[in-house]
Amino acid sequence: MSNWNPEKYLLFKKQRTQPAIDLANRVRNCEPKTVVDIGCGPGNSTVVLKSVFPNADILGIDSSENMIKKASAKHKDLRFQVCDAESLDGEYDLLFSNACLQWIPDHKKLIPQLMKNLRTGGVLAVQMPMNQQEPLFLIIKDVAAEKKWKFEGVHFEQNDTLTPEEYFDILSQYSDSFEMWETIYYHAMPSHEHLIEWVRGTRLRPYLDVLDSKQKEEFENEILTKTKVAYPITASGEVILKFRRFFFVAHK
Repeated sequence: MSNWNPEKYLLFKKQRTQPAIDLANRVRNCEPKTVVDIGCGPGNSTVVLKSVFPNADILGIDSSENMIKKASAKHKDLRFQVCDAESLDGEYDLLFSNACLQWIPDHKKLIPQLMKNLRTGGVLAVQMPMNQQEPLFLIIKDVAAEKKWKFEGVHFEQNDTLTPEEYFDILSQYSDSFEMWETIYYHAMPSHEHLIEWVRGTRLRPYLDVLDSKQKEEFENEILTKTKVAYPITASGEVILKFRRFFFVAHK
């Protein structure tokens, strides 16, 4: 797995944290005693959970040592641990995951396993990007497919989801009740270069990790050139990035 950079991830802290706030607000009435923040990253979502559930025992987990080091150093009053979702032990009242599960394969196995990690009456609350059809991400996919980068023999970690209908079928089988919804966030970016910065620490990360310095610059410049065509500048001089996110809350 390629390395996560907490600083790059937090360049858009406000935009990346808002979905966690929205999801936490949706489950604030469940009053959990034990909470695990799956894929806590640098801890911004864990802070949200602590503000909503101040009396709960909250643990933030992430498979990235870089992220856990950053979270532990910045939020010394919270608990963090290097751990992936598939290795989670025990039973909890609330399992919370903001923009993480899309990096983990086989959701038809993963979601039922997470439901098993809930106590009776527990809640699984999840948000995942479902933005594959946004022009920026289609451009990245097309540019990465060009043979000159020689990505064919490189194994990349998954960054994908099932369809909402498939999640509906899974949750129908493994939860007592559930709700699903989508939100499209309109992010105002100061420039096209900021669109590249948005994905540099996430969607571009696996590609950049296997390119040398010259190739990285060429790769990003090609994406930037195509992005300038796909995204018009607004009357304010900004560029609008539409970001579709899929949510579900499932009860055991």
